[in-house]
Amino acid sequence: MSVTDPSQRASYPSLRDKRVLITGGGSGIGEGLVDAFVAQGARVAFVDIAEDASRALVERLSGAAHVPLFRPCNLADIDAFKRTLAEIEQALGGIDILVNNAANDDRHTIAEVTPDYWDDRMAVNLRHLFFAAQAAVPAMKRAGGGVILNFGSISWHLGLPDLVLYQTAKAAIEGLTRGLARDLGRDNIRVNTIVPGNVQTPRQMKWYTPEGEAEIVAAQCLDGRIQPADVAALTLFLASDDARMCTAHDYFIDAGWR
Repeated sequence: MSVTDPSQRASYPSLRDKRVLITGGGSGIGEGLVDAFVAQGARVAFVDIAEDASRALVERLSGAAHVPLFRPCNLADIDAFKRTLAEIEQALGGIDILVNNAANDDRHTIAEVTPDYWDDRMAVNLRHLFFAAQAAVPAMKRAGGGVILNFGSISWHLGLPDLVLYQTAKAAIEGLTRGLARDLGRDNIRVNTIVPGNVQTPRQMKWYTPEGEAEIVAAQCLDGRIQPADVAALTLFLASDDARMCTAHDYFIDAGWR
C-alpha cells in the first residue's frame, strides 16, 4: 500500500472545518501539506513568495469543499507578515492549526558568510516561526486550544556540508518547540517539530545527481524516496485530535537516514 494513493489515506474527522495556516505552501512539501489538509475538509490558508505556483495550486483545488486561500508574503518582513496573518485570521474566523513550513536551504561555505547574510538566513529560516506563533496564539486561546507544527530538518542531525546557517536555524527550531510547548501547554496548545529527511521535491532534485540520490537511499534504513505526501501524512496525524497528548517532541520522517 502506498501512502500516496488517495484511496488509502487516513481520514481525521477532527480536522474537518479546522482553520489551518501553512507557510511556504505553494510548492514542494508545502504544496503536499495544502493538498492533504484540503482533502480532510479543512479551511486552509497559505502564504508564499512563489505567486505563480501558488495561484496554480489554488486553481487546481478549486473544486474542493473549502478552496484554499493564498496570500503572497515575504516572511522575512515581519511587519508585513503580521498584517497578512491578521488578514488571514479575519478571513478564516480564527486559526486552529499553524504549520511553520517555510524555509530555504541555499548552500554556502563558511568563508562566504557575512553578518548580513547571517541575519538574512535567520530571518528566512527561524525568526518568522516565532512571530507566526506569537500572532496565532491569541486566536488559539480564544478557541480553547490549537496546534503549532514547526518544520525542522534532518540536516543538522547528520552534519551535512555547506549548510552551516540552515542547520543552525533548524537546530534552534527544536529548542523553540520545547519552549513554546511548555509555555502554551496549559492553554491546550500543542507544539511539535516535524523532522523530514531528504524529500523528493523539484527543489531538492536540483541539488542531487542520480548518484547522489542513490547514496541517500543507501544510507536510509528503507528503500525508496520520501514524498511530500509521506510528510503530510505525519503532519495530519500530529494536527489531529488523535495526537491530543503529543507535544514538545520531534517526529522524524526520514526513512531511517543515518
